Amino acid sequence: MEEIRLQKFLADCGVASRRKAEKMIVQGRVSVNGIVADKLGTKVSVDDTVTVDGRAVSLSNKKIYMLLNKPSGYVTTVSDECGRKTVIDLVKDEVKERVYPVGRLDFETEGLLLLTNDGDVAYALTHPKHHIPKTYIAVLDSVPSPASVEKLRRGVIIDGRKTAPSKVEWLKDNIIKIMIHEGRNRQIRKMAEAVGHSVVSLKRISIGEINLGNIPLGRWRHLTKTELEYLKKQVSE
Repeated sequence: MEEIRLQKFLADCGVASRRKAEKMIVQGRVSVNGIVADKLGTKVSVDDTVTVDGRAVSLSNKKIYMLLNKPSGYVTTVSDECGRKTVIDLVKDEVKERVYPVGRLDFETEGLLLLTNDGDVAYALTHPKHHIPKTYIAVLDSVPSPASVEKLRRGVIIDGRKTAPSKVEWLKDNIIKIMIHEGRNRQIRKMAEAVGHSVVSLKRISIGEINLGNIPLGRWRHLTKTELEYLKKQVSE
């Protein structure tokens, strides 16, 4: 195996996504051959001994791709320093391989969440350049006006910056379906606030061509062959 960047190695080991692995490196939590490696330019090979928080990690030959219907009340992370329940708690008794969530859903948000130990797939799905659409069902605190819905479609200012145009469908009463390509922090909740509403409940129903379907809340399944082919296509583009 040729040398690869440490953050990619950690992602391929199923430790964390590449971005989170970078933070772990900078925090000094990763060592290579007994020496703390806190530089992002560090490269390793399969012959090196890599540890995270003192625990050795290694490449997994078996790639896992899972779709979880995340309930509210779980954090989208491998572990939580505050002791809250994590999405890994929902799968750890059935999946022995180390997996981690791809992207993030808020603590209160439900719905489709992908988990994997494939660093390349996780990186492709979360990198902004791929513009992979994510679709949500949002229940608002009251019925939005046509003008408010149109503002959401065109983009609103959140955190000092305008959101990209989005597809918004007014389903009924105070329920809308919204498709976005960005992944900004609590984006849909902040977009709703920008037009005078708050989100009562939020559920992600699709990522690109992968749909949540009727999988029960808190349960998971492996991705289908068609879904895997879609993911691989995103990696290659």
